Amino acid sequence: MFSGFARELRYLLQHKWDLCLVTLAPVFIVFLFSSMFSQGKPEHLPIAIIDQDHSELSRNIEKYLSHNSSLEIRTITENRDEVEKSFNQNKIWGYLIIPEGAEQRLVQAKDAEISILFNQSYFSVGNTISSAMLLGTVEAIADYMGHSYFENNLPDLNAPTPNVKISPLYNPSLNYEFYLEPYMIPAILHLLLCCCVAFSVGQELKFATTRQWIGQGSLFSALVSKNLTYVLIFCFWTWLWMFWLIEIRGWFVAGQLWMIIIGQFLFYSAYALISSSIVLATQNLSKSFGLIAVYGGSSLSFAGVTLPLNNAPLFTKFWANIIPYTPYAKLQTEQWVIGSPISSSLQPLLFLAFYVMFYLLFALLLLKKYLNGVKV
Repeated sequence: MFSGFARELRYLLQHKWDLCLVTLAPVFIVFLFSSMFSQGKPEHLPIAIIDQDHSELSRNIEKYLSHNSSLEIRTITENRDEVEKSFNQNKIWGYLIIPEGAEQRLVQAKDAEISILFNQSYFSVGNTISSAMLLGTVEAIADYMGHSYFENNLPDLNAPTPNVKISPLYNPSLNYEFYLEPYMIPAILHLLLCCCVAFSVGQELKFATTRQWIGQGSLFSALVSKNLTYVLIFCFWTWLWMFWLIEIRGWFVAGQLWMIIIGQFLFYSAYALISSSIVLATQNLSKSFGLIAVYGGSSLSFAGVTLPLNNAPLFTKFWANIIPYTPYAKLQTEQWVIGSPISSSLQPLLFLAFYVMFYLLFALLLLKKYLNGVKV
């Protein structure tokens, strides 16, 4: 097996483009996404206010919205056509309409008819805008009613009022660096790993060097050493990135770090063996890369990370349960973010181990079949 490691490392050193795929490409990916998400979340998103009321209520709403760091009031006007033109040109992400008579209707216990419109075609930005605008407007209305209207029109009443405390847990500020980056880096690196392994195995078949690949060892040691070389390389880059995120950026691990590391090793191993199996089954690199793109490229979308699986079609749930990224994402969330007990994360860890064993046996059977077919 050690001779297999040495042979694969010599191959990488002799082929500069392959070497770039396991060195420069992961570094570029880590640097790119670390830079992209380092600001945490979008702030100072431009909005507009259509103020047709010119009342104390509208001035209070403008004050509260201007104090929200997620928003930046680009313009306050009465001209709706001007605002909608800017909205359609993506110069602003949302706008608020305070119609004439809003304050008067509010104090009469009627609908103030205040409207919030935002661009939901950009999902993350739309959610940030809508939440910030809604929160600022509700707080402004509550402040106006409590301090500007009731205080001046009602006698002092010593009556208890209910208090409801809302506490978002684990990532209350919805920081994208802590939410998306830990999923994006493994999702992209595992796809790059698949391509590297597929190309390495494909080269053996293309140039008929399987006898040299197997050598004097067993099929098991030859297959494992080739795959493990790339798994350890990509694990190294992932762990280096985790060091940056945890030690430098300060996103501490709430649970057990060792479980995440074992999970990543099994996760990368499963996808490496999947790639080997696909190449050995198709014996065609073009077809293999196409299948890898479909199977590995869909991991992030179907793992329930960015898009929920609740009430999803049966095929979507089926696909989510046949990709190793799904149990890994669950394991990472439980141990990195939530701090779940070890017993809760044993199930996804066992699923990852099952994927490794299944595709290892499958790849060995395909390799044996190939060798019998070409009589090497």
